[in-house]
Amino acid sequence: MSDAEPEDENSTTIDRNMAAENPQNAKAVEQIRELRQSIDNVDAAIVSLLAERFKYTSMVGVVKAKAGFAPADYQREDRQMARLNRIAIDAGLDPEIAEKYREFVVTEAKKRHRRIAESGGNPGVLDVFA
Repeated sequence: MSDAEPEDENSTTIDRNMAAENPQNAKAVEQIRELRQSIDNVDAAIVSLLAERFKYTSMVGVVKAKAGFAPADYQREDRQMARLNRIAIDAGLDPEIAEKYREFVVTEAKKRHRRIAESGGNPGVLDVFA
């Protein structure tokens, strides 16, 4: 929900104002703030790990392009899907979430591999700040 969207019966802005207006909820407001800080920390770690992952997939893309390999490797994708499914189950995560993650990263990696291949193996085409 953006700042411009109004609250409705399915939305509550939880902040210090709420705690001040309703002191009996102050403890819950603080617990939520602490939990959200943990979520924010995990999100930062995930984004950093994604950046690292895409550095490696870009290197794979360069090697594939120079060797003349196609951007996709369906056998690898199948193995990866089975592996992530097992990891999700072991971690207590719905495997569907792991599948959505896998679909996202595989799709993005293939796009990047295509761009690298089209540039003759130049990973610089992926520079987001160029």
